[in-house]
Amino acid sequence: MSFTFKRLKISEVLLIEPKVFKDERGFFMETYKASEFEKFGIGKFVQENQSFSVKGVLRGLHYQKEPYAQGKLVRAIKGEIFDVAVDIRKGSKTFGKYVSEILSEENKLMLYIPEGFAHGFCTLSDEAVVNYLTTAEYAPQADRGIMWNDEGIAIDWPIKEVWLSEKDKKHPKLRDADINFEYVKFKKF
Repeated sequence: MSFTFKRLKISEVLLIEPKVFKDERGFFMETYKASEFEKFGIGKFVQENQSFSVKGVLRGLHYQKEPYAQGKLVRAIKGEIFDVAVDIRKGSKTFGKYVSEILSEENKLMLYIPEGFAHGFCTLSDEAVVNYLTTAEYAPQADRGIMWNDEGIAIDWPIKEVWLSEKDKKHPKLRDADINFEYVKFKKF
């Protein structure tokens, strides 16, 4: 097996550690293998995105409404980020709760964030390049967000002064967000 999959305190979110083969030349690792990911209920990816951010940039909290919802496989290929997934599925016992992980070029960890979750991250290093695969293409008409510092969610961001886009400054709190996700018990693998 090329990956170790670990369920987080919100069990639908997975921390994925790839097997890394290092030698004096450098390293090699697989970053995705459909046969292994499908065993954990992770579908096929249809779009790949990459962002570059400087220290203090916070992107999020983003999601797309159904029927355009996206699952995301996120990794930092340069630098270090604090990555967050917020459960926004109505009826879920973890609605409004979040999980977070540090992803970096050093630890090579990946976070799988399924549909029904808002996603965001902040850059901890001087620069970061973040790569993520999505299970649905970007659909501007379904693009939504939640305020990054909503006290109802109370994310413990490791930086207090953040640099936001104009779009991200205008997101509503979770209680006022345009959400159409309903909790459906998932199959355990």
